[in-house]
Amino acid sequence: MSRIGTKPITVPNGVTISVDEATNVVTVKGPKGELTQPISRLLSLTQEDGKVEITRPNNLREARSQHGLARTLISNMVDGVTKGHTKTLEIVGVGYRAQLEGKNLLLNMGYSHPVRISAENGVSFEIVADDKTRTQKINVSGIDKQAVGQIAADIRKVRKPEPYKGKGIRYSGEVVKLKAGKRAAAKK
Repeated sequence: MSRIGTKPITVPNGVTISVDEATNVVTVKGPKGELTQPISRLLSLTQEDGKVEITRPNNLREARSQHGLARTLISNMVDGVTKGHTKTLEIVGVGYRAQLEGKNLLLNMGYSHPVRISAENGVSFEIVADDKTRTQKINVSGIDKQAVGQIAADIRKVRKPEPYKGKGIRYSGEVVKLKAGKRAAAKK
């Protein structure tokens, strides 16, 4: 039995969940917006007393594999339309900087031209300067967790942290393991 799939999802006030029986598409509406997600036809949703439960009719392999996934996707949608999702990235390195250009993000990362990241799928950017560590932080936020994570990964991909000095774009809290340089290796 799926441990995650059997947990009920609590639905806060102001959030409505509806399921289209013909296509098995779940729609979640809340104060921040609306999200839709198709789920497997092997699963069924039941709503009662402010809770949503996902059940499967049998223990086929495919039904078991989709059970926990569907519950997590719907839970993320409920969190997104109530609180929203945020990913924070840090820019480390001299001369590396970010700035907002309308709703889009403009990154100067040591290339011959700035890299422009467009805000799509309801995702917004915020830049915070940290005077203590002299770095910039980029907050990527939106209601769709998958879109926020994908755009954050695309931003990190512009200049991944390099292993010798640790310069580049990294997730907040990410630990970059530094390698020893030539000089440190030659002294041994």
